[in-house]
Amino acid sequence: MNADTKTNLLGLTTQQMETFFDSIGEKRFRTAQVMKWIHHYGVDNFDDMTNLSKPLRAKLKEIAEVRGPEIVYQDFSDDGTRKWVLKVDGGSCIETVLIPMDEKRRTLCVSSQVGCSLDCSFCSTGKQGFQRNLTAAEIIGQVWVAQRSFGPRTDTAKRPVTNVVMMGMGEPLMNFEPVMASMRLMLDDMGYGLSKRRVTLSTSGVVPQIEKMIGQIDVALAISLHAPNDELRSELVPINQKYPIQQLLDVCQRYLDTLGDNRSITIEYTLIAGVNDQPQHAAQLAKVLRQLDCKINLIPFNPFPNSDYQRPSRNAIMRFQSAMVDAGYLVTVRSTRGDDIDAACGQLVGQVMDRTRRSAKYIDAVQIDAGSDVG
Repeated sequence: MNADTKTNLLGLTTQQMETFFDSIGEKRFRTAQVMKWIHHYGVDNFDDMTNLSKPLRAKLKEIAEVRGPEIVYQDFSDDGTRKWVLKVDGGSCIETVLIPMDEKRRTLCVSSQVGCSLDCSFCSTGKQGFQRNLTAAEIIGQVWVAQRSFGPRTDTAKRPVTNVVMMGMGEPLMNFEPVMASMRLMLDDMGYGLSKRRVTLSTSGVVPQIEKMIGQIDVALAISLHAPNDELRSELVPINQKYPIQQLLDVCQRYLDTLGDNRSITIEYTLIAGVNDQPQHAAQLAKVLRQLDCKINLIPFNPFPNSDYQRPSRNAIMRFQSAMVDAGYLVTVRSTRGDDIDAACGQLVGQVMDRTRRSAKYIDAVQIDAGSDVG
């Protein structure tokens, strides 16, 4: 059996792993053994799984594999941020970033697609176009790679990765089933054992898929809003033309209603100088969010090549935050982390082929506009 026909066990949920062992005539208790070797200890060699019999190890080597994404580049920031460029099947690359929040918490930003199809105007990832969805093995493989980077684990209670945010390259809800399977592995005690409050799915607002999440999973939800009214949001986040703000907030409330007490939605709002950072925008945002139990995460824009957008001044950021706090909201300002290694939010460009040629068209348009200004 060649590598192309082997089953990659890395992306299998508990239920899928049980089905796999059923299919090869093995007892289901092997599921827990193998999953712990893979996800708790980062083992990818069946010979090292010492509590499996030698005949089973030999069988697994013939029909299965544990294959994560290939590390083609890694870098560590001065602030402790770690960034990996990972090669996936087909030769494309994605990026994942681990951000230290404090001495005990490390948050991993995970990608769900190669590129992104939504083309939000302020996001560098959107300017490269979309190539394909990632498999569950490629998504959970990012957590696996990050965890393995800290060396062998002798104490599985100490997790190098304590939080995961589906905020990397791509729109997670446009790759629904692999993302759901990956998050189930993150929550599973035989996987990564993370709290449902410490796994966050960030979406630009794919309303039917948020509806589909209800009853399936209860992870934290973050909404990339970025504007307080439909006219402006449709310019910044084109999917708003299909699913406007009120429709999005309504489905968020329905999802929130299933999560129990003391849960809230996170509203992500990228502040762009002169675009959405003015006092009137803060007033509109405070009003439109009144119906929703939420907290607000302000993200100062990170400039990238060929973008006309600018980062707001510190005074503008603080003014916007103060206005929202005065309106009764819990508001944080995201610190820029890892920008010395292009790992900050909005810089997850990766090394992918722009099959839609969106990037080239975008750069050409910017150059034409610049030329007309000079002329």
